[in-house]
Amino acid sequence: MSAKREPADWQPDLYLRFEDERTRPAHELLSRVMLREPRHIVDIGCGPGNSTELLSRRWPAADILGLDSSPAMIDAARRRLPGLRFEQADITVWMPDTPPDLIFANAVLQWVPDHAALLPRLFASLAPGGILAIQMPDNLDEPSHAAMRETAAEREFAAPMGDVAKARTRLPTLDAYYDMLAADAAGVDVWRTTYHHPMADAEAIVEWLKATGLRPFLDALPEGLRSGFIARYQARIDAAYPARADDKRLMAFPRVFIVAQREGG
Repeated sequence: MSAKREPADWQPDLYLRFEDERTRPAHELLSRVMLREPRHIVDIGCGPGNSTELLSRRWPAADILGLDSSPAMIDAARRRLPGLRFEQADITVWMPDTPPDLIFANAVLQWVPDHAALLPRLFASLAPGGILAIQMPDNLDEPSHAAMRETAAEREFAAPMGDVAKARTRLPTLDAYYDMLAADAAGVDVWRTTYHHPMADAEAIVEWLKATGLRPFLDALPEGLRSGFIARYQARIDAAYPARADDKRLMAFPRVFIVAQREGG
């Protein structure tokens, strides 16, 4: 039996090829955070610092800490924003030393299980009047992700893939998220937005997903099978996203947003 492969680290450069599109939901989440002068802010899953930079521009006097499990992402964030603090952390067990006025989590908690325990724990760690602001992709039923599972089920790839499709669990409903937080909150706002990103071609869609949703699938494969998997996956993407009037492909991308504020403050 071969040794289990460690998952590859995240690739900041690949992630940032579509920086504007990836940062847009963070802009829109931040626009719904109604805090005047937060003193302590934590950016969970800060990645290469694109979301942290938004927080720093809005509140330059705040103490801002960026957290990520990826050493490569932390290094990229430190290079981008050398004046801010960034630390490697496991959000499943992390607790703040000082109660934050804002916990901001942009496109990260979809990778963390058991939201019914996680979100109330994060919410309870806030300072009085503090806000928990979350944005997560909710695209497991989109053709982009259905095609990953279909390709992984092909005979050539099924054995090494194992249960990799379970790397992300399905998100609870908006009603469920509301109920997780509302009993102890001054207010909870939940909503779902579907973005439609014009992409140059099927290959561009695949490149977008290599940095995120495709990672667990590619990490599970031996090097010799990856190019074949990508080719078959891209053929499915080409069929699922036909060329529009301008020859671009329109990729629908649903996302869930949650903004919850603690009593007090």
